[in-house]
Amino acid sequence: MCNKKTFSLGGIHLNKHKISALSPIQEAGVPPLVYIPVKQHIGAPAQIIVKVGDKVKIGTLLAKANEGISANVHSSVAGEIKKIEEIEAENGYSEQVITIQTSADEYEEGIDNSEEINNDIPQSLEEIKELIKSAGIVGMGGAGFPTPIKTSIPENKSVQYLIINGIECEPYLTADGALMLEKPEQIVIGAKILNKVLGIQNAIIAIDENKPQAIEKITKITKRYIGVNVAVCKSKYPQGGEKQLITAITGREVPSGRLPIDVGCVVQNVATVFAVYEAVMKHKPLYERIVTVSGDTSITTAGNYRTRIGTPAEYLLDLAQTDKSKISKLLFGGPMMGTAATNLHSPINKKTGGLLVLQAQEATKPDESCCIRCGKCAEVCPVGLMPFAIASNLRRNNTAPLKALHVADCIECGSCAYTCPAKVPLLDYCKLGKYEVHKQK
Repeated sequence: MCNKKTFSLGGIHLNKHKISALSPIQEAGVPPLVYIPVKQHIGAPAQIIVKVGDKVKIGTLLAKANEGISANVHSSVAGEIKKIEEIEAENGYSEQVITIQTSADEYEEGIDNSEEINNDIPQSLEEIKELIKSAGIVGMGGAGFPTPIKTSIPENKSVQYLIINGIECEPYLTADGALMLEKPEQIVIGAKILNKVLGIQNAIIAIDENKPQAIEKITKITKRYIGVNVAVCKSKYPQGGEKQLITAITGREVPSGRLPIDVGCVVQNVATVFAVYEAVMKHKPLYERIVTVSGDTSITTAGNYRTRIGTPAEYLLDLAQTDKSKISKLLFGGPMMGTAATNLHSPINKKTGGLLVLQAQEATKPDESCCIRCGKCAEVCPVGLMPFAIASNLRRNNTAPLKALHVADCIECGSCAYTCPAKVPLLDYCKLGKYEVHKQK
């Protein structure tokens, strides 16, 4: 464990604020209403196949994946569909949402909710792939890319490494850490399943050095499962970035404009791998996930909650005994890459790893001064960009150099804005730059 892995270019060291790191997973329970979006993934929204007034069970298919990049959406509760409407999402866009009034838990036939661990992986590769697809599994680390597509390897490509991302480098967030502590063997079995799908025997579970208990537990279990190992990574942000993690684990660098598969790698989040285990071994669709509720002192009980998809943010805040009158800003995700909630009714979705209440001083935009071109933003950028140059050109409405400045490679980690002594909103400029380059295409 002394040979700790990390990426070499840029990065910053943050105060982790892992308040709920050792908090056991708690059952969030069932809210009176859930609001289930039909687009919880990159790609096309799923096609709704139910109507108002229908009775549903836990695991009922509500919306079927469209052709191409899409994913199934299931009911997380038993109850009656009350509304199907367009509402404003936390990202500022509108989306179709199915509102369900809940009743007593009743599951679709075939779902195994027992705690018994099953490691008898099906022999049929087609059966495994169909179970993953039908369960509606997507990347649960924040990106939301449908897992069946990410694990379908083009004929001209090959995979050497399956990297399981257990870094969780964002401050406050501890949901993945809690999952590794409480479901370590299930995660290892999930890695074995994905090894089989990819046709390899080389899964590496990457864990941050700040999770010693998880490292110990999973390392011990991997000794019983061929083809799954653990790599310990240094605490540095954004160590959990897909391309940064590939470099840390394999020494390979994903070229600009290319994908992990181009260097023989597939990366999956630990929560996604656990969902694969549940889909294949328990026939369980992805209708719940672990969510960290944390932040400032207005939260009495920061913790990790097993939460049904569609649960309103307010319900979780009440569980954590939050003084809602003191909330300055509410984020879905962490403080570096999270998205501001539009209201307290915004629902948890498949990509939501955390619900974060910020202190007043953290939620207030700092006073900005003039850029002195100190270059600190370029020093910490993990993909080698020059954010100060990107911002300077955009301020002058000069979009021509943006492509040459490789703004499209920005992973939106926020390291530049965090480091900037002038408090220039460099991340906002980089996002705008990416949009401008996309328009030029």
